[in-house]
Amino acid sequence: MLRISLHMATRNILIPVPDRDFDTTEVSVPWRLLTRAGHRVTFATEKGGAAPACDPLLLTGVVFGKLGAEPEARAFYEELTRSPEFKAPIAWDAIKPDEYDALLLPGGHAPGMTQYLGSEPLRKKVREFWLLGRPTAAICHGVLVLARAGVLGDRRTTCLPKYMERLAYYLTFWRHGRYYRTYPDYTEDEVCSFLRDPSAQFQRGPLTLGGNETFVVEDGNYLSARWPGDAYVFANRLLEKLQ
Repeated sequence: MLRISLHMATRNILIPVPDRDFDTTEVSVPWRLLTRAGHRVTFATEKGGAAPACDPLLLTGVVFGKLGAEPEARAFYEELTRSPEFKAPIAWDAIKPDEYDALLLPGGHAPGMTQYLGSEPLRKKVREFWLLGRPTAAICHGVLVLARAGVLGDRRTTCLPKYMERLAYYLTFWRHGRYYRTYPDYTEDEVCSFLRDPSAQFQRGPLTLGGNETFVVEDGNYLSARWPGDAYVFANRLLEKLQ
């Protein structure tokens, strides 16, 4: 699964996350591929200083040991928790966008994600970075940060598709209630509400129900992907942009 692009200059990549509940795979896989390729990753949380934590259910399985992160992603996360950059994130208000060569916005759906998805101070930093024209990558709910920042008006994009969000909710509501419904609106519907022409710009990708069909949308300096199953291709496409 792990494919690394070699012989490229070291780049600085910023990954903002909430204090808790981010998606294990969507953070650990890009981090592992980027750092093994020789790049530097900086994590940022709202206040900084203390290590954040992924959604714990994704480490054990959401129901009956299923719907969690794959073993390799969990192993990467264990490595990540021991890394200096993860143990000492900077604060969102300390972000200086021009110090970074790329921005990666991961997703997640558990309640702690609202700290990150709803932060106007973070959106302000994201808008500043976007205006630099440097590579920006968002996956799953992470696309909401860009949509709410008002920068996706004319861009082609994907995000967590409505059918995936609905199916996950139906499979787990008996055990975890609205765990898979971060907001009343589906992620796809909210992202589309910020697009000038959703029918032309939003790309749902192939029907994927736990299979191997991966999907990443590229529009200039912007990359987007749908869910953890796209994380390897998503990270490798970002590596290509950093060459």
